[in-house]
Amino acid sequence: MVEKVKVGVVGVGSLGRHHARIYAGLPGAELVGVYDSNTERARKVAQSFGTRAFAALSELASRIDAASVVVPTDVHRDVALELIEKGIHLLVEKPIAATTAEAEEMVAAAQRRGTILQVGHVERFNPVLGFLEDRAGQPRFIEAHRLAPYPPQRKEGPPRGTEVSVVLDLMIHDLEVILHLVESEVTEIRAVGVPVLSSSEDIANVRLEFASGCVANVTASRISPEKMRKIRVFVEDAYISLDYGRQVGEMYHKKGGRIERLPVPIEKGEPLANELTSFVECVARRAEPVVSAEHAAEALRLAVRIMNSLRERKR
Repeated sequence: MVEKVKVGVVGVGSLGRHHARIYAGLPGAELVGVYDSNTERARKVAQSFGTRAFAALSELASRIDAASVVVPTDVHRDVALELIEKGIHLLVEKPIAATTAEAEEMVAAAQRRGTILQVGHVERFNPVLGFLEDRAGQPRFIEAHRLAPYPPQRKEGPPRGTEVSVVLDLMIHDLEVILHLVESEVTEIRAVGVPVLSSSEDIANVRLEFASGCVANVTASRISPEKMRKIRVFVEDAYISLDYGRQVGEMYHKKGGRIERLPVPIEKGEPLANELTSFVECVARRAEPVVSAEHAAEALRLAVRIMNSLRERKR
């Protein structure tokens, strides 16, 4: 029998709870326990999934091989470095960190200790993306929309995700996917964005030009009355439209002087479960993760360039 990977979850709020739920049911993982600064929340989540709530992060770290870090972005670096120094393999939720300097510190620490550092860009595990990866060679134009309602107020701090700009909170998902698809240097950034309910941008749009000639138009909002997660990709002879949330899509293909509409065959699944399964397998095999810390840091650098462009427009 292959020994199970001993895992823990650090931070069991609205998203971390789902990490615990999935790990508890993964055949290759043993959910050793959870830790959260809110001890009552940790206790309830542990009880729900048949595991233990640890009173100290160091105590949990002494009993696990790997962990999900699902805490606010501004403390990713501190929590991750503490665990990396103990030799723990990590899946850190996106964005990898609040600043590029923090991200680079985390990457260097993981390389020094020889630990896996995966970043939770969950759309890379959405079944719709597999179709894009197979068909979207050399994209010419990409349009992405990611809209969500404003998150609810929390007792212990600001609404989840609003400690950072919507560029880091939501848009970075699409930036990471676009960088993965285009594989070319960004040569021009034109961005607009405004704060509405928080201290940083709650809605933003950016037009990106790449050295390859591809252009991407990306919109993110956390003040929308509706939810939307869609991407449209134009290649030389086809247009592909995909809905991440509904996991459906269609392709318009040029054939014989006509445009043919084809449904996209997608086997639906839970992206987070796919992501955590992949992470556990990487730890067990000591393999390179699908979304490495280095690639996530590249997406963060682009997000920071976009935020700098936004702030320059306001001067």
